[in-house]
Amino acid sequence: MLSQILKKHWGYDQFRPLQEEIVQSVMDGNDTLALLPTGGGKSICFQVPALAKEGLCLVISPLIALMKDQVENLKKRGIKAEAIYSGMNNHEMNRILGNAIYDTDFKFLYVSPERLITDGFRVNLQQMKIILIAVDEAHCISQWGYDFRPPYLEIAEIRMLFPKIPVLALTATATPAVVNDIQEKLKFHKKNVFQKSFKRDNLTYFVAQEENKIGRLLRLIEKKPGTGIVYVRNRRRTKEIAEYLQHFKVAADFYHAGLDTETRDKRQLEWMSGKTRVIVATNAFGMGIDKPDVRWVVHLDIPDTLEAYFQEAGRGGRDLKPSIAVMLYDSNDVKELKTNFQLAFPPVAMIKKIYKTLCEHYQIPMGEGENKVVPFDPDELLKKLNIKPIELINSLSFLEKIGVLMLSEEVKKQSTLHFTADEETLQNFYNNNYKKQEFAKLLLRSYGGLFSNHVKINEEEIGRRAKMDVTEVENLLLELSRKNILHYTQRSAKPHLLFLQNRVSENYLYFKDEIYKKRKDVAQKRLDSVLAFVENNQLCRSVLLLEYFGEKESTSCNDCDVCRRVNSLHIKHKEREAIQKEIAIYKHLTHKEIIEVLSERFSEKKVIEVLRNFVY
Repeated sequence: MLSQILKKHWGYDQFRPLQEEIVQSVMDGNDTLALLPTGGGKSICFQVPALAKEGLCLVISPLIALMKDQVENLKKRGIKAEAIYSGMNNHEMNRILGNAIYDTDFKFLYVSPERLITDGFRVNLQQMKIILIAVDEAHCISQWGYDFRPPYLEIAEIRMLFPKIPVLALTATATPAVVNDIQEKLKFHKKNVFQKSFKRDNLTYFVAQEENKIGRLLRLIEKKPGTGIVYVRNRRRTKEIAEYLQHFKVAADFYHAGLDTETRDKRQLEWMSGKTRVIVATNAFGMGIDKPDVRWVVHLDIPDTLEAYFQEAGRGGRDLKPSIAVMLYDSNDVKELKTNFQLAFPPVAMIKKIYKTLCEHYQIPMGEGENKVVPFDPDELLKKLNIKPIELINSLSFLEKIGVLMLSEEVKKQSTLHFTADEETLQNFYNNNYKKQEFAKLLLRSYGGLFSNHVKINEEEIGRRAKMDVTEVENLLLELSRKNILHYTQRSAKPHLLFLQNRVSENYLYFKDEIYKKRKDVAQKRLDSVLAFVENNQLCRSVLLLEYFGEKESTSCNDCDVCRRVNSLHIKHKEREAIQKEIAIYKHLTHKEIIEVLSERFSEKKVIEVLRNFVY
């Protein structure tokens, strides 16, 4: 029956490796954790068993774009599915919930983990015939994961409403510690993990220190045919690099989360169709995209984690044909990575100082303030504290984690502005609107790059400079947007803070080890692993990555930059295998002793090189 469902809806004659075992585990009612590499067909693992049973599969996913994409694909196959996400009107949401409750043919309901928190949703959920709970990007539930999201912890509460319903957790990347934590946080009845090897035989990794990264990128594009992705950390650089490539007649475009939805969708489609050969993007690009013929992926900045790197690099070669993943870095990249780590964990003394300043700023007396909601203007606090914006946001995040306050989403989502008018249009506008001319010039003086990018702005700060109240600023920006002078993306609501407890002396704020010290220790190890991978010149790149994900007995790829350097010694394959077998026999000895023993039969230099690349 399972094979028939696969053939009927997807046209496949057989499952991919491990898919059938995972599907059968779910059919047997077992809680199941599936670790399948990027592009490994994770969605089929919950879609097939859900179609084999009567009832509804609840799919919890962190990305709206991914939910929309999967729902659209299911509908094309004649399968009833819907997604509920932020921005929907109540009428549409109620229609979907009604279908999920009363339509017996309704099969998949996709929701974000944040939706699980609302009481109204839980009431509706209890009226649905849930047969399976699928948790996508399951590493987000682990506090030791690289992308921890607290709302995922609500899934355990949802399970209590459906105690006999199995959970299928899916992720492409997880270390052994995260694998255990996922099962614990999701209240698995017993441990049950299906893991496909993360090894990608068709994907070759290269890492090189390079001062002229853009020049080398261009040479690589000219030399390597096919479609590619270039990842950078900074939104502004996506545009700069894409324009540089266009100058050399490369069909390139850029992509980042600051672009409006229509533009992002258009650029993604043009890249998917082959009209655009190279997409230069931040890490916002790629999740849920299944383009099989990506021949190369280049990182011009060092990713924050090996998990992120593995996922992004893994978007190359999904058709199983040879592809390459290249990382180019310089000394400044290493410094930046270390600086970002420090900023992510502000000193506890700074966090306490910010708490005290917040209470004084909003005139909250000792022993009062519980449930007090206040408007949040980060610029005022930044001036008082003389710190960087990221330090303020990260400090507030830690205060949120210890239950002192709560940030509205708008604290992290600022409005953006982009001047779209050409020079002639802008000059005509200036000639006819003196007041608006002065306002436009004030914007251009206050923020750099408004003609080339969507730039984050603060309406309160603009109001102070223009001597206008915030409502006037917003209305004027909306008017200029309607006249196509600029593009204004307005935050959905004004940012605010909610104080959850009465004010106490900052000296009495308590940070549990799990919230600060242990999380920082884990992040430090993650950083060390990235740096070890980047600076490594002895161990096969593939072996090093696989070791990180718990695969201890992998063999060298013989093709990455490190292996090629080792192979330049002209060690023949059979000779290398013979040396490796001898090393395995004498693995109880020290490296120096192994070299002495084997040097009687093999070149000492060759033994040293093989030993450097050998995994016990």
